Amino acid sequence: MNDAVALVLAAGKGTRMHSDLAKILHPICGRPMLAYVLASVQEVGFGRVLVVVGHQADRIQEVFAAAPVEWVLQPEQRGTAHAVHSALPQLGEFDGMVFICCGDTPLLTAKTLRSFLREHVRAGVDLSILSMVLEHPGSYGRIMRDSRGGVTGIIEAKDTGAQERDIREVNTGIYCASADLLRAVIPCIGNSNSQGEYYLTDVVEGALERGWKVQALPVADPEEVLGVNTREELAEAAGILAKRRSQQSKNGSQPSLEIHSS
Repeated sequence: MNDAVALVLAAGKGTRMHSDLAKILHPICGRPMLAYVLASVQEVGFGRVLVVVGHQADRIQEVFAAAPVEWVLQPEQRGTAHAVHSALPQLGEFDGMVFICCGDTPLLTAKTLRSFLREHVRAGVDLSILSMVLEHPGSYGRIMRDSRGGVTGIIEAKDTGAQERDIREVNTGIYCASADLLRAVIPCIGNSNSQGEYYLTDVVEGALERGWKVQALPVADPEEVLGVNTREELAEAAGILAKRRSQQSKNGSQPSLEIHSS
């Protein structure tokens, strides 16, 4: 994957953690949350790894001073699309694949990342969304599809109507896109929403409007792509990681998931 770039979004405060510590620095089994994400990304072997930081940026860079990453500063946290926009200048003239994930997904494994990237290349699309199917989709953004199964957009939970609320396939916040698509679409995303933020989910509609090819790929088990936003979820992630370590020590292999594709 030397011809691809990984972009990790890690600038948020994590207010639901009710702590002065930046969310991605909270420890899980003795390591900061972000360490697990970076380990999986680095195992894949991306040519470059960019990490967007904002809240407590100096502290995060100090903790990860030895990490082989490039830091991108997002002084104002104005949404996920704004975070990606902050990184565009650092991509320079790069015209390959950009993998995007958040720093609060410590359960994600390198094998799943490889499978996701492989399916993106195989399908010959410009933008892939990693999705999951949940019995109770709750506050996750819904993946919208047409009668043929093609992706038509992502709708935030708070904007869903009765019919859309029942959609069980949801967005994980993990993407793979061509750098050219990001340069064309990200600067055009607006913030006409209740939060006044620039949402990366809007990249789907923007890409489709411009004729880019888009797909969504559900993982086999949602557990791996669940984000950590609260102390309860932090404890849950710790339990899962401890179980994985126990399993790995027994069979000498890393538990991983596969991507479902059409």
